[in-house]
Amino acid sequence: MKKLLAYPFSVVYYCCFGSVLVLFHGLQWITFYGFGYKAHKFSVDLLNYFILRCLNLLGTRITFTLDEKLPTHRPILFVVNHQSTYDIPPIIWYLRKFHPKFISKKELGKGIPSVSFNLRHGGSVLIDRKKPKLALKQIEAFGKRLHQKNHSAVIFPEGTRSKNGTPKKFQKSGLLSLFKTLPDALVVPISVRNSWKFGAYRYFPMPLGVHLEHRVHRPLEIDHKNPVEFIEKLEQKIHQEVLKNQPN
Repeated sequence: MKKLLAYPFSVVYYCCFGSVLVLFHGLQWITFYGFGYKAHKFSVDLLNYFILRCLNLLGTRITFTLDEKLPTHRPILFVVNHQSTYDIPPIIWYLRKFHPKFISKKELGKGIPSVSFNLRHGGSVLIDRKKPKLALKQIEAFGKRLHQKNHSAVIFPEGTRSKNGTPKKFQKSGLLSLFKTLPDALVVPISVRNSWKFGAYRYFPMPLGVHLEHRVHRPLEIDHKNPVEFIEKLEQKIHQEVLKNQPN
């Protein structure tokens, strides 16, 4: 019954969601070419605020918990587990004052209103996962740029989404590269829960009443002497929170 009820709600959701993407694609174009970075970023922040409001139409409850207040005077490297595209809007909106920029696959750089425009022009980096050496060079240049501007990076070290909520093993190369190019950055782990449920029916219908949870853990200084062990500890911390209270 709940799945049947989800169909009409999903139609309403996608009409609103699509309208928001189209509207803000135009607004991004105007702000980026007409007014510069700050105005463009403001339009992107608002875009993600309205995406969250669209999710509320499905009865989605969103909680975003910070274990500790984060400083704004230095770059932050947000390390996040990946479950769906809906991991991202809460990060952009709730962490907007930290100017979060993303490492994304190049395929997302075209064809999606608003999203592709922001990935191309908003300071993120688009990498070709089939060319790992080139991707690492791009991530290195990305880190240097963020270091100069005091912006923050968001990386999903699993590489691909978890379709059932079970975390995947972290890939270390991208993180190790960012540790070198953002040596003074704080590392902040983020655990995302229940985002995978949006894809339970291949995104149509969209499920009703999902509790989308983001927990922002306490910031950590990079352990430059033992970076691999440091990444393993990050992975453990994030995965423990993701798997908390889940049935075996």
